[in-house]
Amino acid sequence: MSFGRDAVGGNGNTFEKTGHIPVLLTPVLQALNPTDTEIYLDGTFGRGGYSRAILDAADCRVLAVDCDPDAIKAGQQLVSHYGSRLMLVQGRFGDMAQITASVLGSEKGMPVLDGIVLDLGVSSPQLDKAERGFSFQKDGSLDMRMAQSGQSAADVVNTFSEQEIADILYVFGEERKSRWIANAIVKARKDIPFTRTSQLSELVSKVLGKKPGQKKHPATRTFQALRLYINAELEQLVLALMASETLLKPGGRLVVVTFHSLEDRIVKRFMNQCAGRVAQGSRHLPDLNVIPPKPSFKLLKARGTAATEEELSQNPRSRSARIRAAIRTKAAPIQPEGKELGLPEV
Repeated sequence: MSFGRDAVGGNGNTFEKTGHIPVLLTPVLQALNPTDTEIYLDGTFGRGGYSRAILDAADCRVLAVDCDPDAIKAGQQLVSHYGSRLMLVQGRFGDMAQITASVLGSEKGMPVLDGIVLDLGVSSPQLDKAERGFSFQKDGSLDMRMAQSGQSAADVVNTFSEQEIADILYVFGEERKSRWIANAIVKARKDIPFTRTSQLSELVSKVLGKKPGQKKHPATRTFQALRLYINAELEQLVLALMASETLLKPGGRLVVVTFHSLEDRIVKRFMNQCAGRVAQGSRHLPDLNVIPPKPSFKLLKARGTAATEEELSQNPRSRSARIRAAIRTKAAPIQPEGKELGLPEV
């Protein structure tokens, strides 16, 4: 399970203190480099930890986006505090091109942003509420819908075929024993439909077992797979990365915090390809006589930034986090395809 978009408590009595700490806050701000008069987009608002830090770092504006209605409701306190400097919109970060054009009154795809930050994964408030169904450690409704609408995890495990469930677990969870789990799910649901997270968690644990000293919960990959599939998170990520090429001004910065290999692989490939770091003779550039496009991004760091020991001691949820950041150049957008970036297909 990945953890992201952690919120931050307020100073004094202005905001309710949540106890959450934004993951990798200092290096994220260093990479984004907020500057007066500029406009930034926080595509994964959560409880506003990053948006607030950006607004406090410079006299700038932030367009914040989140698909979760709970996040939008909770964020009104910050909107009241920052006024017109914070523009909070309910929507998916994959739709940032349309949202930006609508809110800022610009033409769709125009380079009007100075920075974009994406903190991927599920937020702490979502994870901490058992009824949202994101946690295998708390019994709640088997839901997992970030937008609180559409198909739920219960719908998938109760109605999809054994093959479809196995494919989802294997592709989105990289679960090697996906067929065993899918078979057990289909057999169990004949007697009692899955409605609770504890039902699924206990079944997966029974199928896989748990070795002595094993730290990762057996149901981790299953829950990750269902969440990614239901919320189309990787598809949304690819759309957002494509939009960043058109929305960022030259010199604008793209900062992405990832939490597991699937999303990190997509971000890494996107930035490497757009930075012209594709190896000669690869499938991306098979003809050596073809002149590659000029890089649309320049990498800030080739290998990204992971949490330090100090960060881990203060915020254990940053243990799998990695920051990847790049600066937009003046070159035309490259727009690599999802398949090239490793977008999984089911």
